[in-house]
Amino acid sequence: MGDNMHYFRENKKTIFLLVAPGFAFFLMAVLFPIGLSVYYALTDWSGIGGFNYIGFRNFQRVLQDRIFWHSLKNAATLALMTITIQHPIAFLFAVLIDRLGGKLEKVFKTIFFIPCVIPVMVTSKMWVNIYNSQYGLLNKVLELIGLGFLKQQWLGDPKIVLYSLVLIMMWQGFGWAVLIYYAGVKSLPEEVFEAAKIDGANRCQTLFRITIPLMQPVIAVNVIWAVISSLKQMETIYLTTNGGPGNASQFLANYLYIKAFDAYEFAYGNAISVFFVVVCLLTTVVLNRLLTRKEYY
Repeated sequence: MGDNMHYFRENKKTIFLLVAPGFAFFLMAVLFPIGLSVYYALTDWSGIGGFNYIGFRNFQRVLQDRIFWHSLKNAATLALMTITIQHPIAFLFAVLIDRLGGKLEKVFKTIFFIPCVIPVMVTSKMWVNIYNSQYGLLNKVLELIGLGFLKQQWLGDPKIVLYSLVLIMMWQGFGWAVLIYYAGVKSLPEEVFEAAKIDGANRCQTLFRITIPLMQPVIAVNVIWAVISSLKQMETIYLTTNGGPGNASQFLANYLYIKAFDAYEFAYGNAISVFFVVVCLLTTVVLNRLLTRKEYY
């Protein structure tokens, strides 16, 4: 067995034949579309008819596009609020659910995961109705409890629309965050906690000195996933405000779609998509270096 493995490792032809199908698929599914986007971005194609080569004009236009940078800022705001608000709460709930045990553990685990199994279209339309300024549940409840002065046009006011959408997207993703942290908490070795209990450690000391340090790899993965998901947000934006009012709640993916398929600026949409890919790649590399450079064990 050992000789066979050594033979396969030393045989470059065999290694190439094993790797080639996967690499070919990667080329066709990932690199080729990116290359094609770069090619179209160098033209003035509207998506229909012929096109002309215009050099890097579309890329220069993206760098000067105020809406592009505003969309990127909105995605950064969503990522920041997700990491600083949603994730600490999700982590806390994951720890609490783990300590419940028995049937209650299963019940709460199911409850928190319900928003994740409902289609985004359904939850987005549900929140549009909740936020409706005329008949929406939120304004009705505020009026009922004597806080009518807080009634707002939640999706119509440029000053608050982004935060209204952030709340929707954090609610939609809360179950996933809890689930990943819960799986991480469940995988921690029981012996460590038993030893801490024997040594007299209280719950706070156990949480901050054992649970959180041991969960660092899971936290790192969850944070990276949250940031990339924030950059790629589109469905909820498209189904609720479509980036409006004006472009107050615009996000990169939705803006790209509008330019390519609504405004018939297909080449410019491809230029945005190239920058989009670069931003996602750079963000992933930087976060990987920042969050996974330490040895946790």
